[in-house]
Amino acid sequence: MADLRISNAALFMGVSDDTLRRWIHAGKLSQRLDSSGRAVVDGAELAELARATAVVPKDPAAVQSSARNRFVGLVTAVKKDGVMAQVDVQCGPYRVVSLMSAEAVEELELTVGDVTTAVVKATQVLLEMPKR
Repeated sequence: MADLRISNAALFMGVSDDTLRRWIHAGKLSQRLDSSGRAVVDGAELAELARATAVVPKDPAAVQSSARNRFVGLVTAVKKDGVMAQVDVQCGPYRVVSLMSAEAVEELELTVGDVTTAVVKATQVLLEMPKR
């Protein structure tokens, strides 16, 4: 079980420390004191709250796909250089970068400010953990 301090838990949820404390007071989340006397919340409980309260923008794509990793976001940069292009998409607090052909960017008419869906279908996803 991973314990998170209130400030870190608030960062993960995208809210202020005060909002997280209000959630604790309202019973949406429980807290306890760690061995140093600091208020912490259980990481698994926080993850469940994150899943339950996630606000996901409506996917504007009218297609069906087997890809499960779909992130709706806003195009923040389009950089073309010869045959290749880099498109940056801000999906909530996360920046997704797509490298594609310049021709594809032109065909899709991608410009800064467009709403798009980043679709990730990966055969390998690496996860890192802090040293304990």
